[in-house]
Amino acid sequence: MSFLHQRPIHNPFSGPFSLSPRSSSTSQRPLNSIFTPTALLLLLSLLVILGVFLPWAGMPDFFFSTTITPSLSKYHHYTLAEAASFVAKNQTVIVCAVSQPYLPFLNNWLISIARQNHQDKVLVIAEDYATLDTVNRLWPGHAVLVPPAPDAQTAHKFGSQGFFNFTSRRPRHLLNILELGYNVMYNDVDMVWMADPFPYLKGNHDVYFTDDMAAVKPFNHSHELPPPGKKGRTYICSCMIFLRPTSGAKLVMKKWIEELKSQPWSKAKKANDQPAFNWALNKTAGEVDLYLLPQAAFPTGGLYFKNLTWVQETKGMHVIIHNNYITGFEKKIKRFRDFGLWWVDDHALESPLGRL
Repeated sequence: MSFLHQRPIHNPFSGPFSLSPRSSSTSQRPLNSIFTPTALLLLLSLLVILGVFLPWAGMPDFFFSTTITPSLSKYHHYTLAEAASFVAKNQTVIVCAVSQPYLPFLNNWLISIARQNHQDKVLVIAEDYATLDTVNRLWPGHAVLVPPAPDAQTAHKFGSQGFFNFTSRRPRHLLNILELGYNVMYNDVDMVWMADPFPYLKGNHDVYFTDDMAAVKPFNHSHELPPPGKKGRTYICSCMIFLRPTSGAKLVMKKWIEELKSQPWSKAKKANDQPAFNWALNKTAGEVDLYLLPQAAFPTGGLYFKNLTWVQETKGMHVIIHNNYITGFEKKIKRFRDFGLWWVDDHALESPLGRL
């Protein structure tokens, strides 16, 4: 191993301070006395205790080498084309983008997808090497890192530059998958599936999306792009999107990328990727076949978690629930727990990743 080195061989009893044969034999007696029956029994008891309790407590990191094994290192050169080809089923890929702090949310989301039997087509776009290695160690081939990886490894707060840098990579990932010829569904991992969403992707539209407004719509609402709001644009959510590999969908992704470049993050204007997505939809609406998914099936968090009357009226109709309209890692977990939607505590083994 690389951390070992060869020391020069020498006689420990040579030199000006060598021990005489008499003193040498005397010095060995305390060492031999250690291996008494009582001492051996104590040592055996200690090993038994460690064997019982360490698996429960979690083995300290220093017991393991941090060297990446060959089976994992190959994924450091894994391309998006290879990954998409590996996971795609019926020419469809389900994609999320995750950094290490959000692995618990990834696991919760995966449990919900596994319950609908769609987990095999999931591709995790890892935004750091720790996530890439963790997912591929537990679920080989289902994570890819598209370089360059963002520098920060922390859970970014909504509105921060780190959050903008993280989310602004999204349209490029989606466009690349479309160029490979796949249908692609994108989800943020602060979502849970309550039912199979694919039956709701009716027709052959280019882009399917959900409204981020909390105002209640009639059950038979239009599936057209809603009218612009006060800021001159719509309020479509960029966190749940389904795209077909059409010229129209590719046009929206390219326009989204352009809009992000024209609206960079600054301290004065703490941008995120969603306004740019809306401008892209608004500016291409006449050229692209767009489809608004039903609100009762795909509610925003501002509706589902804050309008309990509506939740009761639409009971049994919910398909994907988004835990938005709240910021903060711990606050999101608490709200999921309060509504019985945080499943990693008791159902982690239903996830392809198991218990992290």
